[in-house]
Amino acid sequence: MDNCIFCKIANKQIPSTIVYENDRVMAFKDINPVAPVHILIIPKTHIASVNDLDRDNVGVLVDIHLAAKEIAARLGIAEKGFRLINNCGPDAGQTVFHLHYHLIGGTCLGPKII
Repeated sequence: MDNCIFCKIANKQIPSTIVYENDRVMAFKDINPVAPVHILIIPKTHIASVNDLDRDNVGVLVDIHLAAKEIAARLGIAEKGFRLINNCGPDAGQTVFHLHYHLIGGTCLGPKII
């Protein structure tokens, strides 16, 4: 998508601090972190939200979860724990309409929902 900021990051038209990348997904530091570790994990192809997943593209969720596992291990938060959050739609707080997951950790997040 021409005007999608995450597509531009995936295509390296906009700089970001990339922490993980393979042929299907990319992960980079959030510019407004809510915790010591706050990483965004995106598919490299444009999928607007969970509502736009189908049988042809749903495999990217496996890639995202495996990336989250590896990133958490690399950053030393896998053992103590982390959150993997997806906001789907405006009422859920989705502000960038390119499927993405927030990997958040590095501190005790407690039981509250973000």
